[in-house]
Order: sequence, then structure tokens, then C-alpha cells
Amino acid sequence: MAEVHNSGILLESGTNEIEIMEFTIDGSLYGINVAKVREIIMSAPVKVMPHAHPAVEGIFKPRDVVITVVDLPNYLGVNKEKGAKDLFIITNFNKMFIAFRVHTVVGISRISWMDIHKPDKTVSGGSEGVATGIAQCGPDLVTILDFERIVAEIAPETSIQMDEIEQMGPRSKSEEPIWIAEDSILLSKMIEDCLRKAGYVNLRMFPNGRELWDALNALPKEGKLFDKVALIITDIEMPQMDGHRLTKLVKSDHRFSPVPLIIFSSLISEEMRIKGRQLGADEQMSKPEIGHLVDVMDHLLENKK
Repeated sequence: MAEVHNSGILLESGTNEIEIMEFTIDGSLYGINVAKVREIIMSAPVKVMPHAHPAVEGIFKPRDVVITVVDLPNYLGVNKEKGAKDLFIITNFNKMFIAFRVHTVVGISRISWMDIHKPDKTVSGGSEGVATGIAQCGPDLVTILDFERIVAEIAPETSIQMDEIEQMGPRSKSEEPIWIAEDSILLSKMIEDCLRKAGYVNLRMFPNGRELWDALNALPKEGKLFDKVALIITDIEMPQMDGHRLTKLVKSDHRFSPVPLIIFSSLISEEMRIKGRQLGADEQMSKPEIGHLVDVMDHLLENKK
């Protein structure tokens, strides 16, 4: 059993770096952000759950927590028998613990988000693809999987819910310009649909922090800043530039620092919350709390300078 410590990457947030844990499935290299990983253990017997998604093996209880096990080879279409030497990567994101079966764990690489590129649609599987990035880790190309998308497909009730917005009742329309950086195609669409339903119709979506930052710097100097961008929402994990780096750049630049900025990420923990505050984020919240996000947006926009 190996516990994964994330303190190193946390202490240096804002540097646009990431630690990738590399693992294999049927000999192919894949990766996951170390910040999502809690520990690695040998695979163990699981209790099968009836009517579960085909990729859900079942549940097991390694200590005092019941954890769902996802057969990642099965999900990726690899027809291979489970092996005694398979491993479980136990993750924690979106306030959930989930174990993913893999064949081997290779190691950890520390790289810049600039070394992670959006995959071509032929590799990612199109708009619904599960590959969120291709990383250059030393001599190897590693496919970064969109674990949030995997979980959203397997258990839709754990993801962003339009019901939270509908329960708010009728809302007035807002033309305030909202800029959003989110790399997951699926989650980006969910967020956009929910915010439009909540009345925020002037949305500009960006696939990563780099493109949003470049767009900020391209704004004309004349005119009021809040007429061009009234609020920024950013994920943390994104190719090219992560949300912490974006937050640091925005809040350390006198031109843009007055713009309220919300970090909306599956990685929000107490440690991440501290780091986000140090970087200047106005608010931080965990996916999939879309109703809470709208409430915070309402508050920040009412009180912006």
C-alpha cells in the first residue's frame, strides 16, 4: 500500500506545474493528476452491486469507508481478465472516494501545463471523448483521462444537476459578461446550460486558462472593464495554463484584479482552499455545486466595484 502525498504540488501552486501519475492499461500509458490520488493499493475482492453501470465492479471497504470500484480497462473497452497484480488507484474529487482498477503504476512526472495539449478528436473520441490531454512526460506521450467525465457518465446523479437551477424558480435575465475557463467539453456544456437557465446569457467559454488570459490582454484599453468582463469562473486542471496560475496572473495585475474570480473545481479541499485564497481568488467551491455557484455569482456581481 502506498499513500500519495500532495504537499509538494500544493506549496507551489500558481507556477503552472502539475504532477502526473502514470499508469498502464494493457500496456498503454495513461495519466491522472496526483492531486486527485489518495493512495494506491493492491486490488481486492469487491461486492457486486446489482443494476450498476457495466464498468462498475462493485464496492469494497478497505478501512472505514465504502468505496466504489470502477474497472477502468472495461470502461476503455479493453477485454482482459482481471489479474492478481492489478492495482486500485483510490481517488478523491467532487467530494467522493472512487477506486479505479489499473494494471500497473509507472511513476510520477512533474511537468508544466504547457506540456499538455488538447488531443485531436480522432484520439479523444470526438466531443464526448474521454481523453482530456496528451502530456509529454520525458520521452513518453501520456494520455490524460477526463476522470470527471468518466464519473459523470457512470453516475450522472453525482455530476452537475440542472434541477438545482430549476428549484430556484423564475429568475431575471442578466447581460453581465461572464468568462469561464473549463477544459472538459462535457462539463463546459453542463455549466453553460445551467448558467443560461439561471439567466446568465452573456457567457464566453474558454478551453483553458491561457486562452482566457490572452483574451483579457487583448481587450481594448478604452471603456469600462466591467462592461467587457464582469466575473471570471475557472477550473483548476486545464492544459496550457491551470486555474491557479490564471488566478495569480489576474489578481496580481492592476488592470484586471478588480474583476471577481471564482475557482470552481472538483479538487477543492481545505489545502486547495488555502492556496486559492493566497492567490487572490474571491470565492472557491467544489463541483458539482452549481446552485451554490449561481448564488455566489449573484452576490459578487451585486457587490462588485
